[in-house]
Amino acid sequence: MKATGECPPRKPISKIIWSWIGAFLGIHLIATLGQYFELVSIDNLFLIGSFGASAVLVYGAPMAEFSQPRNLVGGHLVSAVVGVTVFMLFEEPSILASSTSVSLAIAAMHFTRTLHPPGGATALIAVIGGDKVHSLGYEYVLSPVLVGALVMLLVALLVNNLSTNPKRHYPVYWL
Repeated sequence: MKATGECPPRKPISKIIWSWIGAFLGIHLIATLGQYFELVSIDNLFLIGSFGASAVLVYGAPMAEFSQPRNLVGGHLVSAVVGVTVFMLFEEPSILASSTSVSLAIAAMHFTRTLHPPGGATALIAVIGGDKVHSLGYEYVLSPVLVGALVMLLVALLVNNLSTNPKRHYPVYWL
């Protein structure tokens, strides 16, 4: 397959700086809350890996469809419910449970119009996340998933709207 397009130019330094500020504050605040609530250990349960990918979207591409509040919060919630349910049905991590959780999460996000690519990781973490995650059951949906997604949303609202660039104002839509 022959590529016909060109690599887009680098984003302006102001966009890079705003993206960095948002990502730093969002992830830092989630980790700090985890520490405050004494959830921090070697593996900070409050800070799940899918939030890193969400940070790329909501702070690096705040105008994208995947970055909007409905997608950010809804995609993580839908995927967390799917992931926990799949794990409870399979009762142990497996290749089949892993692939089922991600594929069902994608389908559920499509049906609910909440497609958020990091949601696939949120569902997968519910299956492969280990004993600490598994012991949470559906509590995983509320904390760390809902709390973390809401923290990222609040930071996105603050940081993305501090910019004077109207092409960065967030969100494009709520529902």
